Formats: sequence, structure tokens, C-alpha cells
Amino acid sequence: MTEIAVQVDHVSKSFRLYHERNQSLKSAIMRGRTSVHEDFWALDDVTFDVPTGSTFGLIGSNGSGKSTLLKCLAKIYFPNKGEITPFGRIAAMLEVGSGFHTELSGRENIFLNGSILGMTKKEVTSKFDEIVEFSGVEQFIDQPVKNYSSGMYVRLGFAIAINVDPDILVVDEVLAVGDAEFQEKCLQKFRDFRTAGKTVILVSHDMGSISTMCDQAAWLRNGQLVVAGPADSTIKAYTDSFSTGSGDPATSGDTEG
Repeated sequence: MTEIAVQVDHVSKSFRLYHERNQSLKSAIMRGRTSVHEDFWALDDVTFDVPTGSTFGLIGSNGSGKSTLLKCLAKIYFPNKGEITPFGRIAAMLEVGSGFHTELSGRENIFLNGSILGMTKKEVTSKFDEIVEFSGVEQFIDQPVKNYSSGMYVRLGFAIAINVDPDILVVDEVLAVGDAEFQEKCLQKFRDFRTAGKTVILVSHDMGSISTMCDQAAWLRNGQLVVAGPADSTIKAYTDSFSTGSGDPATSGDTEG
């Protein structure tokens, strides 16, 4: 039986969508009524397993719940129902420059971000040169990151995350910002992770990247799981749905991918 890296068990996550919202106690008294809202279920009873050592893709249109699920994996959000169980250490890179302080230099942010991801100062120091080399920002390492391009942000953030040496690496769409050379370096790193028995979970709208990088995938539509399994067959089911009219249109009100 294939070992499991992450178990997603009947996970549901809702957000409140406000139609009328009181901005203060005074406005509530003046209007004489409470705020009007409804619950929007960004994830609705989602269940699947991520095999250990796989590169696992999450696919679906905007608003399908992919980013919400990643944030639940990273414990930024917590499900209303169900449970996500990781079997190992997780490092997550979900947004460009997340965990960076824009006024600090690249060097200082390596230590800051590394500590946020659970590394000791000694661990960061020992991996500092490798992080800088992978990111390709050597020339600008002592410049404030507010002067970095989005691509430089991504490269540095990804270089830090992979050097946390996680059992499970969670990556959002951010790799799309990198150039072809960086994409190839990431692809090779994913291969190295798989060889070492580690697991990568990533979101991308680029089906070519998912097909190239992933061996397993899950398709979400309007917060519900459609299918999970081998990447090629899951991608085919997703792309075929466009021609049959059963594809997943973006859901109004959902700000999570």
C-alpha cells in the first residue's frame, strides 16, 4: 500500500459574504438591525490522499477552492469541518514575498524567513550560500527587497522554502513568475525531492506544467472534488469538460483560487 504524505478527510471551509455590514456599534443601533450575510463554502466535503514521494497538482478554474485548500494545508486557515493530517514537516510558499520585510535586505530576509519556517540561525547560516546561489540574486543580496522584481522575490522565497528540508513542500502559482531557467531548476528540485521520498503539492493553471511536473493530481470545481488520481487522466477529464460544457466557471464571491 502506498504511504500517505497528506490525508484530506471530508474538509469543508466557509467564509461569510456580507450583503449589508455594520461598520460600528453606532451604525448597528442607528439601522436597528444586524449585518446581513450568507455562508459561502469555498471547500465542500473534500476527501483525497496525497501519496508520499509524489508531485501532486491541484487544478481547477479560478474560485474552485485550490488556494483555500493550500492555506488550510499551511494552517493559515482552519476547516469548519473535517481534518487535514500531514505526515511530516511542511514548508509552504503561497504568495510572492510572503514572510519578507520589504525594508530589510535579501540577506536579512533569508534569516527572517528561515526562522518563520522553523529553521535555526545555525541551519540558515549553513545553507546561506546554497540559498543565494539557487535564487540567483547574489548581486542584490544586500539591497532592500522592496527594490526586487517579482521574479527575484519568487526565486529567493522558493530557495529559502526548499532549504528548510521539508517532508512536504506546498507551492502556489508563484512559480509562474520565474523565467525558463528558474522553471528548469525548480523541476530538477522536484525530481530530487521525489528521489528522496519527499512530497510536493502545487497549484498551477498551466496544464503543461502540471503534466510535466506532477504524477498525481486533484481537480476541484466550485469547492468540491471532481476526481483525484494520475495526473494525465485528471488533466484530460478537466480539459475535456470545457468542450462538453461541464467545466467549472469561476464562482462569484470566492476570492480564493
